[in-house]
Amino acid sequence: MTERTLHIAVLMGGWSSERPVSLMSGAGVADALESFGHRVTRIDMDRDVALRLAEVKPDVVFNALHGAPGEDGTVQGMLDLMGLPYTHSGLATSVIAIDKQLTKQALVPHGIPMPGGRIVATEELFERDPLPRPYVLKPVNEGSSVGVAIVTDEGNYGNPIAREATGPWQEFDELLAEPFIRGRELTTAVLGDRALGVTELRPKSGFYDFDAKYTEGLTEHVCPAEIQDEIAEACKAIAVAAHQRLGCRGASRSDFRWDDSQGVEGLFLLEVNTQPGMTPLSLVPEQARAVGMSYPQLVQWIVDEALAHGGAR
Repeated sequence: MTERTLHIAVLMGGWSSERPVSLMSGAGVADALESFGHRVTRIDMDRDVALRLAEVKPDVVFNALHGAPGEDGTVQGMLDLMGLPYTHSGLATSVIAIDKQLTKQALVPHGIPMPGGRIVATEELFERDPLPRPYVLKPVNEGSSVGVAIVTDEGNYGNPIAREATGPWQEFDELLAEPFIRGRELTTAVLGDRALGVTELRPKSGFYDFDAKYTEGLTEHVCPAEIQDEIAEACKAIAVAAHQRLGCRGASRSDFRWDDSQGVEGLFLLEVNTQPGMTPLSLVPEQARAVGMSYPQLVQWIVDEALAHGGAR
């Protein structure tokens, strides 16, 4: 861990659908850095963020943004041009990982199991189902389960889906349709090239959507997950392989669905998060605590990793 005092700008907020989560992440990160004696400048990102960064001249930027433009390569490109070291993954990795279809194209050919499916025009949904029910519809490049819908025979979306039914088809022109994988929700954090563990997420009702992720008491976190050793090891191996194949830096989090009736063959990677949450309910800090790393230590490790790699890739 670096022993010198740094000036660190914490980017948070922004204008994506995940703004409230980012504000919580950024506040926690800033407090942790100040507990180590660092000088911290909190920046709620707006369109003048480059001017603000040029004024404050930080030693390093902690990117606590979630969603576009902080997670899709836009902010990474800006920081590269400014020559500022920053946390988490670089431009190319961010562009690929935020896009679920590009992620599949990068990982599946290398043996990483991910669900099938295809991109569909929203208009098509009002004419016919793109896949046999049950299936999942999700935006191609949103995180935190924003805009996810599970379409079943028993659901109230209609058959075919009705235009007036509330769902992601009212917000996006294109959606990713994937087969619904029955079973359990698992997640694995990776720091550098080390997988920390596996957590099972058990929503009290429904599925692990945005509200279940960020509302206290709606989801039970079982850490470590109560699963067979071979499943836990498979999760960790896949998470590390995906982290490396995508070129992730610092912390990432891989989310899985596991059909526990199928053994290891029922395990599928859903996505890789290059800007995992750092809120009190977030999974990476939770797994770090389980291996003896406090929240402030985790934040400092992420900063040290950024400085060691120059902040760009």
